Amino acid sequence: MNLAISATGDDLESKLDRRFGRCSYFIILDPDTMEFETIQNASRGASSGAGVKAAQILADSEVDNLITGNVGPNAYNALTAAGIEIFTGASGTVKEAIAKYKEGELSRTNEPTTAGGTGKSR
Repeated sequence: MNLAISATGDDLESKLDRRFGRCSYFIILDPDTMEFETIQNASRGASSGAGVKAAQILADSEVDNLITGNVGPNAYNALTAAGIEIFTGASGTVKEAIAKYKEGELSRTNEPTTAGGTGKSR
């Protein structure tokens, strides 16, 4: 199973990025072995559709589950269509979010948690 976490940096000590589509990186790991790879989020600077493009990055990486802060409606639809389960509301470092996930402290998200386009830089 592959788990993705939206992150501000490229390692497990990085802060979890609460924005999904416009996060800087995705850390993709096996939660059993904690082996991971980092993917820079190419959709971060997109003028529109960042969430859908980010969802495609995760689908192409064969991710099963996602931990992030928030997810908008278009990203939510794209992620669920790809069969990716979403866990929102996490905070702290990537390592802390993984620990909460493993301990069952994060709940699966069954709907978008924010309006679309709210992650844009202003």
